[in-house]
Amino acid sequence: MANARIKLIGKDPDKLMDVCNQIVEIAKITGVPIKGPIPLPTKKMKVGTRKSPCGDGTETYEHWEMRIHKRLIDVKGDERTLRQIMRVKVPDDVYVRITLD
Repeated sequence: MANARIKLIGKDPDKLMDVCNQIVEIAKITGVPIKGPIPLPTKKMKVGTRKSPCGDGTETYEHWEMRIHKRLIDVKGDERTLRQIMRVKVPDDVYVRITLD
């Protein structure tokens, strides 16, 4: 059996958990041991910009924030299980990284 570490990265936590739940269901159906989904720390990217385009007037700022959510799943499965996991429908804004040990 191969050890697969699946790292999911996305901006929307609901879409991220949908993909995680699909992977967990596949692991339960095939009966392989699974660890996760383990939530990793959320990365917050903040940007502050001035509201006035010319720079005159009061110094008022707009603050923008984008959050990057991450989940980690460890699957100990055979080739059949990993093939089913690779067929999971993944939204465009969710990135999947699979490493085999």
